[in-house]
Amino acid sequence: MTKENSSHHHAEAKRKRLIWILCVSGFCILSYVLGSWQTNTVPSSSSAVYKRMGCDETKTQTKLSSSADNDDGNLSSSSSLSSSSSSEPVELDFESHHKLELKQKNQTIKYLEPCDMSLSEYTPCEDRERGRRFDRNMMKYRERHCPSKDELLYCLIPPPPNYKIPFKWPQSRDYAWYDNIPHKELSIEKAIQNWIQVEGERFRFPGGGTGFPRGADAYIDDISRLIPLTDGAVRTAIDTGCGVASFGAYLLKRDILAMSFAPRDTHEAQVQFALERGVPAIIGIMGSIRLPYPARAFDLAHCSRCLIPWFQNDGLYLTEVDRVLRPGGYWILSGPPINWKQHWKGWERSQEDLKQEQDSIENAARSLCWKKVTEKGDFSIWQKPINHIECKKLKRVHKSPPICTKAVQPDSAWYKELESCVTPLPEAKSPDEFAGGALENWPDRAFAVPPRIIQGTIPEISAEIFREDNEVWKDRVAYYKQIMPELSRGRFRNIMDMNAYLGGFAAAIVKYPSWVMNVVPVDAEKQTLGVIYERGFIGTYQDWCEGFSTYPRTYDLIHAGGLFSIYENRCDVTLILLEMDRILRPEGTVVFRDTVEMLTKIQSITNGMKWTSRIMDHEKGPFIPEKILLAVKSYWTGPSS
Repeated sequence: MTKENSSHHHAEAKRKRLIWILCVSGFCILSYVLGSWQTNTVPSSSSAVYKRMGCDETKTQTKLSSSADNDDGNLSSSSSLSSSSSSEPVELDFESHHKLELKQKNQTIKYLEPCDMSLSEYTPCEDRERGRRFDRNMMKYRERHCPSKDELLYCLIPPPPNYKIPFKWPQSRDYAWYDNIPHKELSIEKAIQNWIQVEGERFRFPGGGTGFPRGADAYIDDISRLIPLTDGAVRTAIDTGCGVASFGAYLLKRDILAMSFAPRDTHEAQVQFALERGVPAIIGIMGSIRLPYPARAFDLAHCSRCLIPWFQNDGLYLTEVDRVLRPGGYWILSGPPINWKQHWKGWERSQEDLKQEQDSIENAARSLCWKKVTEKGDFSIWQKPINHIECKKLKRVHKSPPICTKAVQPDSAWYKELESCVTPLPEAKSPDEFAGGALENWPDRAFAVPPRIIQGTIPEISAEIFREDNEVWKDRVAYYKQIMPELSRGRFRNIMDMNAYLGGFAAAIVKYPSWVMNVVPVDAEKQTLGVIYERGFIGTYQDWCEGFSTYPRTYDLIHAGGLFSIYENRCDVTLILLEMDRILRPEGTVVFRDTVEMLTKIQSITNGMKWTSRIMDHEKGPFIPEKILLAVKSYWTGPSS
């Protein structure tokens, strides 16, 4: 009996200890969850996140010429960083979760010094001095030639003295600050063509161009009388030899997004002017390598006095236009040699020479199976066939140039040499079928499942994954609007997504007064740039171990999701961050998404780059391993000479 009582009491005591342990454990878990919920509270004001980052204490040095200029729409630095609020921001506390960050705080910051002022407009892979070492044949000396290891710069590219925050869109289309791009060459050289004019401390862009003396708007109206431009069938365009991109600027009001490109040549800073205006543009040239875009990317290609020798090399440059042109897409040519019978005296060329050039272009277009839609006034317009059923029959007779073999990958374009063959279109079953699949008209195109995904040409990406990605980006952008309220208000006009995947970010902000340069790294596991173009957005391939083909200070917001996990073992993370700093405008913002370990490494470097930053929780809460680093580049300028 005694033994039974003893065992009974022993069991009872054991039960009580177990209950006590469970209660204490439950209380601890509940406290942790409540604490995490409180620290994850979304900022209540637009200035909260910047106050946490210390940006509210930054004194901007932006100089505005007059109150009238302020009324014209330029942004003051204070409005770009914060807005007034009566409520105190809630501090996010990650100290208990991110022990790595605590270790980093005790490390000495390595400050990176500004470069010499002579490098204020440095473009690493389009450096003219380096370009002179290369062959002038096929413009090779103006192609990308990136610095060797010994030529890499570990310094910050300085903005010019008196740099000002650019005008806000849509006013930026027509105005830019002279101090930001102190070049008057184009205003003198192109004075009678209305490219650009100097008005006191500002440049004004009248909308003119060499090929459209009545202005780009009227020029585009003339085109729309010949082919449909307003029904949504034409969404993406490529403008070769774009000047200051007035053609692309005025296409935007028609919901057409143009990728404008021009080389860094004697027309100083033309692409820089385009981006300062808030118009998509990139440094590039028709040379010996493919353009950095996938096949079947553009609904329309345009050349107005672009000086590209279409008739040379057996029409090699036209075969490249054919590669990037979508089935049924248009090629528009204006300027020499079109309408030569009327203009030959003014062009100071012989009639025979101009006729021969046009005949060569006509023959090259026929060899690509293009149909001439019209030649009226100063325009000639051709259309690419919607499939190659008839073209294959034609090629049995006219074999030059031949259709490329299947070994030639149509979407491969990074440092890929041009080939004198016609890029094959996907198989079609009937003459009325669009090769590769028909596209929805804009704006439905943005969220319709792209044909490349429907046809399964991108491994492991299905229609369901595509739709899920769109939902993910809806949540992300909703969160970004809370931590960056300026996102939906036009503060960020030029946006770059350094690792764009399916273009979900661009789609989620499609109604904002912004545009996105969607970059697909050549090292990404899945090459999805073709999908992005099928959604009606633009972008380019890029190796982020090299410089990007743009001028300094050309983007307002950069998004880098998972990018550094791709490149951490390939090249120096510091060099990628320095390139981001070169591209980013003063007071511009960067959103990093990555692991805590990677973000703390990034933050330790950006602390020495005149950036302020803060690590934040994922939009789904503190238990998600991926975190967000929100960083702002401070305002500073180089010294006056």
